[in-house]
Amino acid sequence: MTKTTTSAPVLGTRALNRATLDRQLLLRRSGLSAKAAVGHLLGLQAQNVKPPYYALAARLDGFTPEALSELMADREVVRIVTMRSTIHTHTAEDCLTLRPLVQPARDRELTHFRKGLDGVDLDRLAVLARELVETEPRTMKQLREVLVAEWPDADPQALGIAARCKLPLVQVTPRGLWGRSGQVALTTAEHWLGRPAEPAPAPEDVVLRYLAAFGPASVKDMQTWAGLTRLRETFERLRPRLLTFRDEKGVELFDLPDAPRPDAGTPAPPRFLPEFDNLLLSHADRSRVVPPEYWGRSWVGNLVYSTFLVDGFLAGVWKLERDVLVIEPFGSLTKAQRADLMAEGQLMLATLHPGTPYDIRFGTVIP
Repeated sequence: MTKTTTSAPVLGTRALNRATLDRQLLLRRSGLSAKAAVGHLLGLQAQNVKPPYYALAARLDGFTPEALSELMADREVVRIVTMRSTIHTHTAEDCLTLRPLVQPARDRELTHFRKGLDGVDLDRLAVLARELVETEPRTMKQLREVLVAEWPDADPQALGIAARCKLPLVQVTPRGLWGRSGQVALTTAEHWLGRPAEPAPAPEDVVLRYLAAFGPASVKDMQTWAGLTRLRETFERLRPRLLTFRDEKGVELFDLPDAPRPDAGTPAPPRFLPEFDNLLLSHADRSRVVPPEYWGRSWVGNLVYSTFLVDGFLAGVWKLERDVLVIEPFGSLTKAQRADLMAEGQLMLATLHPGTPYDIRFGTVIP
């Protein structure tokens, strides 16, 4: 992270926290539609089916899971690998532009599998894979089987990853629909959406959108979110149009002049977030949301927990066990904080699981 020696104003951790929560629609619930929110947030992390629904339930007033599920069924939003080589739920418009934007990162990803792809013509692989999945959606297993028959000496896993990196593969429904199940079947974004991919947007435009959703932020913050490098020149071109600040460590932060930057003392209500929520993953320095003493506490190995915020900061994890919402704080909570969490938990359950009786219990404080 680049440090600045200028006299830019300092934004403390709480000020950064409140600004980010406001941009993330977590300081107060928004009246945006589900589609508008997905667009504003530049997509929702979606390794699993349910997280995007929980993410919007925490952010939107009057949200129902059907609102997002219908968008997916109507192909107005899709599930596709984009930022950080992870699955995101994007609007159709962003799917067709953001995927080309991060294509250089997907190309770099392939270098890790060079040995398993020895002798494989990647351009020919892309043509063959496209023909296969556009004839009918294929599971990754089905796709690998055909590719292995063509390149029997290659690593099957690497062949599947190569197809995913070379092509914009979306997960077709019913996968991703609320209350439905379905294995992952893939086709190209162009085929699923019935229109060609569009040119990648100008990097400057994406920087401005990133700041609107995640700012104030450093160059390295955005590079972490996008999984891209060499964005410093883009920020420098935008510098005359942006405000600059620095955090308490001296790192230079950029922001939109008219973006909200609430007072550090602005109250922040509790919120229940899904696993992999972008709030916790989209900055190089996560201290604006994650207290240093809780760093690494929301995951163990490959297991990532759903989390909750108290006073705007990560404060513990939660889970649904049969008919119980279990809240496990990392530290002690006041009586008022517990009461507010109970109320927020009841709202989340009523939004996503109406008519299902759930008990709410506090687990043992996690040391």
